[in-house]
Amino acid sequence: MAQMEKNYIAFTEEMKDTHTILVPTMLPMHFRMIMNVMRTYGYHMELLEKSGPEIAQTGLKYVHNDTCYPAILVIGQFIDALQAGGYDPDKVALILFQTGGGCRASNYISLLRKALAKAGYPQVPVISLSLAGIEDHPGFRLSVGKLKRIMCGVFYGDLLMTLVNQLRPYELHPGEAQKKAEVWTERLGRELGAGGHSGLGALKRNYRRILEDFATVECEARDTVRVGVVGEIFVKYSPLGNNNLEDFLVREGAEVDVPGLLDFCLYCVYNNIMDYKLYRRVRWPAYAAYTLAWKYLLHCKRAMIDEIRKQGRFRAPTPFEETVQLGKDYLNIGAKMGEGWLLTSEMLELARSGAENIVCTQPFGCLPNHICGKGMMKPIKDRNPNVNIVAIDYDAGATRVNQENRLKLMLANARRIKAERESAS
Repeated sequence: MAQMEKNYIAFTEEMKDTHTILVPTMLPMHFRMIMNVMRTYGYHMELLEKSGPEIAQTGLKYVHNDTCYPAILVIGQFIDALQAGGYDPDKVALILFQTGGGCRASNYISLLRKALAKAGYPQVPVISLSLAGIEDHPGFRLSVGKLKRIMCGVFYGDLLMTLVNQLRPYELHPGEAQKKAEVWTERLGRELGAGGHSGLGALKRNYRRILEDFATVECEARDTVRVGVVGEIFVKYSPLGNNNLEDFLVREGAEVDVPGLLDFCLYCVYNNIMDYKLYRRVRWPAYAAYTLAWKYLLHCKRAMIDEIRKQGRFRAPTPFEETVQLGKDYLNIGAKMGEGWLLTSEMLELARSGAENIVCTQPFGCLPNHICGKGMMKPIKDRNPNVNIVAIDYDAGATRVNQENRLKLMLANARRIKAERESAS
């Protein structure tokens, strides 16, 4: 049901034909695939990919500087796009992905609408893409079929991201894996669209085809260190939010390991199931729907893991059922604001899988992230002395040089530890 706040503008059915929907950056491959799916349903969508310090500066003009850094960036990117003059403000809409919880999950909508009014664009609709029923937009409603296709985009996006990260540091022809990923992103987006195949059989076939294609990338052995990346979801994934962290780590001789977006989706579903079991905060019909979604998502991830293991060349991700259990001795499962317990569990998951060098991305103004990320570093290190964790702060006032110097220090420590182990064996 729509929140009839002061700046609320509904996205109507008529706007579907006349308006371009702008999408903020975060996971470029995943989002491009999802946008390709939505285009087959008649939506006009464009991904914003502009980066640079001017994005944060634009955000700071219209959002209080005590607001969390991801909000400043997302709002800054939207307003920068409108001010650049490439879009008609009367024929454009913005979309935010929300989970219905705290922080970005529900509050960004109001912040963005206030910023738009302040910047002179009060007529621009802001669509809340959420399963929590935060708002109603007659021109943008998700059927079960659309949701299933969007989730397939998440499955494929995670697989492509995993394969690119595992191949990139070792390619004989730099950029080959990324080019393959871009081809598959376009192909799968069209295939998943209205009337396309999104069943489990098609999913498994495409998993196999993708794996076979990426297995042809020529590689050579190189001296690298594995580095896992965790943290608040935006700065964890977004090149804009983390100053192209993955590119920097690869240039410095690291193989990057980033847990997939599907795990965050499973985390959100699991939390709603636990809300019903522990507090009865979720009604039974919703609980039944979340339980079905949980089983479906687990099944699709297990299918991916099985296909990766059958192919044999690549490292498969951890089943989410195991991820849930990893952090229970460190943090209560009720700690679910923001990334909550998942952040702690992902650090443990990475360490167990061999990525003992971990970058924990910390945005300014994200208290849950600091508690479940930086706050859990000492307990994790106490029980896992081989784990090498560094927390990197990202905000409008943080310098890139300082961030990269701290990363270089972490990598130097990782190489020292690796050399000591090799000499002792």
